Amino acid sequence: MLEPFQLPFVQRALVELLLLALLAGTLGCWIVLRGLAFPVHGAAAAAFPGLVLADGLGFAAPLGGFGAALLFALAVGRLATRGREGNDTLTALVLVAALALGIVLASDVFHSAASVESLLFGSLLAIGAGDVRLAAAAALIALAASWLLGTRWLASGFDPAAARSLGVRSPLPDACLLVLVALGAVAVLSAVGALLATALLVVPAATTRLLSSRIAGWGLATVALAAAEGIAGLWLAVKLNAPPGATLAVVSGIVFALVAATRTLAPEAAT
Repeated sequence: MLEPFQLPFVQRALVELLLLALLAGTLGCWIVLRGLAFPVHGAAAAAFPGLVLADGLGFAAPLGGFGAALLFALAVGRLATRGREGNDTLTALVLVAALALGIVLASDVFHSAASVESLLFGSLLAIGAGDVRLAAAAALIALAASWLLGTRWLASGFDPAAARSLGVRSPLPDACLLVLVALGAVAVLSAVGALLATALLVVPAATTRLLSSRIAGWGLATVALAAAEGIAGLWLAVKLNAPPGATLAVVSGIVFALVAATRTLAPEAAT
């Protein structure tokens, strides 16, 4: 039953998923709490043309992806602080434009269309040591930032007006969170791609949010759930010869639907 995990490339993919589970348990909770799920999806899509451009010009792909994702995240944060309406519309427009630009660059400019599928949907079974190191760095940075800035993020997330009255006025903590969003989006691209980033960074945290009320317990539950979903999705992908990123997304979606349905039906059963 556990034969797939004896393969070296599957073991490397497993290490990657466990590191990303740690990232999901720390950064994912703040993403859900602060309502940044859609911007995370947009940041991952914005990283797509940055990756293609970096590959075409011959410099480190993660740097190109991170730069593009960071510009997008900071722009969304800037619009939010100004109270602009229609932010979701602008995010959607940029998301579509980024995907279109990435495909044009890959197919017509740099002629690297073969890499489009892996960038959009991930290539978990073909990751390298650099991808694992990036996931580890992102997880450690997210942990350190949560320890240093978690109280400010929590205050701003629950009641921004009250947080300002208590002296939480510096934009730096929120800017750091947006930088982490960009870093997290780039870190998961090798595993699930630009289109399925929320399967790791958002869905596990949204699922455990239905069951947890305290931030510490919520984070630990998210780490455990993301790890379990990653292991299950990886095992199913190898057994069924299915795309790992898509399989993981399906598993996380099913778990969320089951938990949400249970929460909805439980009060009715009690009455």
